[in-house]
Amino acid sequence: MALTYKKAGVDITKIKQSQAAIGRLIESTHKLQKMAKITHGFGHYAGIVEIPGGKLLATHTDGVGTKVVIANLMKKYDTIGIDCVAMNVNDIICIGATPVSFVDYIAANKNDQVIFKKIVEGLVKGAKKSAMPIVGGETAIMPDVITGKGFSFDLAGMVVGLVTKKEIVLGNKIKSGDIIIGAKSSGIHSNGYSLARKALLSKYSVKDKVKKVGRIGNALLTPTEIYVKPVLEINQKCKINGFAHITGGAFTKLLRLKNIGFNIDNLPKIPPIMELIAEQGVKQEEMYKTFNMGVGFCVIAPKDQGDKIKSIFKKHKIESQEIGQIISKKGVFVNSIKIT
Repeated sequence: MALTYKKAGVDITKIKQSQAAIGRLIESTHKLQKMAKITHGFGHYAGIVEIPGGKLLATHTDGVGTKVVIANLMKKYDTIGIDCVAMNVNDIICIGATPVSFVDYIAANKNDQVIFKKIVEGLVKGAKKSAMPIVGGETAIMPDVITGKGFSFDLAGMVVGLVTKKEIVLGNKIKSGDIIIGAKSSGIHSNGYSLARKALLSKYSVKDKVKKVGRIGNALLTPTEIYVKPVLEINQKCKINGFAHITGGAFTKLLRLKNIGFNIDNLPKIPPIMELIAEQGVKQEEMYKTFNMGVGFCVIAPKDQGDKIKSIFKKHKIESQEIGQIISKKGVFVNSIKIT
C-alpha cells in the first residue's frame, strides 16, 4: 500500500480547512488598531500592516515541525536553530520584506543548559546569514506538555520585516508567459518529516549509512538553505512578479500567489534522500505535494529577467535554473501531472 502524508498523520486538506476557519476569526481583529492599517492579512507568506509614516511592517511565525524528533534521535542540536530562522526569513522575503528582528521560543520537558546552548548557536548562525538581529526569546520548561523519557523540545520563532510599497511583491502581477526560476534546496529543509520518518525509519535507523545518501540522520538534519541575501538583491535589481518559498505542501504552495497555471517541467536532479523516501512506496504525485524535490525557492518573472536572476543566485553560491512557465490553465502541473 502506497505511503502518503495523510497516512503518516498529516492531512493537508483538513489542515487547510482549519486554517480557513482560523482566518475568518482572525479577520475580526483587523480594524482594532487605528495606528496599524492592515494591508495584507491572513493567507500569504506574511501579514502586513501600514504604520505611521507610510511604512509597511511585515510579520511571520513558524517552527521546524517534527525535524526536532530527528535532532533528538541523533543527539545533535547545533543546526536546528538554523532551520528555525530559515523557515521564518524565507517566508517573509516572499513579499519583498527585509528581516530586521527575530525572537525565538523553546519549549522543553527539562532544563538542559548544554542543549539549549547548541540550539541557540544554530539560531545565531541563521541570524548572521540573514543579516538579522535576534532581539529576544522565551524558554519554557513544561514536563507535563512536552513529554518523553529523555530530553524533548519544540522550537519556533517570529520574524519582523520592513518593506516599502515599491518593494512589495504579492504575486498579483503574475501572468501567462512568465518563467519560474527554481533555486536549489539543501535537502528536505523542514517540511514533510512525518512522512519521511514513516517511510525511512520503518526500514532504517538514523545511524544507518546508505549509498549516495550517507548517514540517514545527517541527511535529514541538513540545515534549510537561507535565501535572504540573493532574493532581496533580485528584488532590487530585477523585475519580479512573484516569490515562493517551497515548504509544506511543496509546489501546491505556488497557488498561494495567484490562482493561475504553474507548469513545472524541468526540475533539477532529485536529491538522494528524497529518492530513498520514494523507494519506500511514496508515489511520485505525493512526493511533489510533500517535498521540495530539490527546489527550495521559486522566482516568477518575465522571461527576459531569467539570466540576471540566475546570475545573482550564482553570485551568492546558490544553484538555480528555469524549471517552468506560467500558463493560463489553472492548477499546478509537475511533469504533466496535475498535483492540485
